[in-house]
Amino acid sequence: MHTYVDSPEIGSEISAGGYRTNLHDYGEGGFPVMMIHGSGPGVTAWANWHLLIPELAKHRRVVAPDMLGFGYSERPDDQIYNRERWMKHAVGVMDELGLAQVDLIGNSFGGSLALALAIEHPDRVRRLVLMGSVGVSFPITKGLDQGWGYQPSRENMRRLMDVFAFNKSLITNELIEMRYQASIRPGFQESFAAMFPAPRQRWVDNLASKEESIRRLPHETLVLHGREDEVIPLEVSYKLAELIDRAQLHVFGRCGHWTQIEHADRFARLVNDFLLEGDQATTRDM
Repeated sequence: MHTYVDSPEIGSEISAGGYRTNLHDYGEGGFPVMMIHGSGPGVTAWANWHLLIPELAKHRRVVAPDMLGFGYSERPDDQIYNRERWMKHAVGVMDELGLAQVDLIGNSFGGSLALALAIEHPDRVRRLVLMGSVGVSFPITKGLDQGWGYQPSRENMRRLMDVFAFNKSLITNELIEMRYQASIRPGFQESFAAMFPAPRQRWVDNLASKEESIRRLPHETLVLHGREDEVIPLEVSYKLAELIDRAQLHVFGRCGHWTQIEHADRFARLVNDFLLEGDQATTRDM
């Protein structure tokens, strides 16, 4: 594994499913929640979730791994990546930490893994949160194709950030430089380029779950989406909310693909209230 300078993106190291895994683990007590990040270039769990982690950790244990091949977790030598392998890695994190059941939050690509995990291991998930989520098949957007096809340059990173955010004031030179530098760390682009090579529609389809399987989900589910999302179409969340029996849908206006950043306070309140509902239901059932 590469040696990196100290960074808030580096948490503790565990072995999950046989892979070295960078993990953020905060908070004590309460029902645990696991968060699975998206698939942007240079992404890490901390980059995705740093605004939400401290809010949720006030009430519960929060774990957020860098998924296999991303961030500071291990990159398998065979460079084979697919939904099944990522899902097994996520289950491996839970097993290593002794978490029999979690509330599960998935962002975009991470939403497809959260959905698949809930389908394959329904007893391991209490409540489900899907944010700008993949999960059903759709014609790949220009924004997603651009993101998965990213080639490192500051100009390409700026174009990509413009696609991700509705609020362009968030796209500062400092942010561009930070995310560009993240994308060119040793090993980062090599593994990212191996994940979603062209033609990329097949990876949308690989990340999709069968509609009949989604319909059988028994979990209370919160579906969140930005109305102006140019990466994952809003229609995907409409479809998920239609298929999942116990779903509720919240759409943020004036918001792109960065729901948890562009509407951070509202996002945290919605998610926290939803998880607290689960706590109260669990207490009543005891």
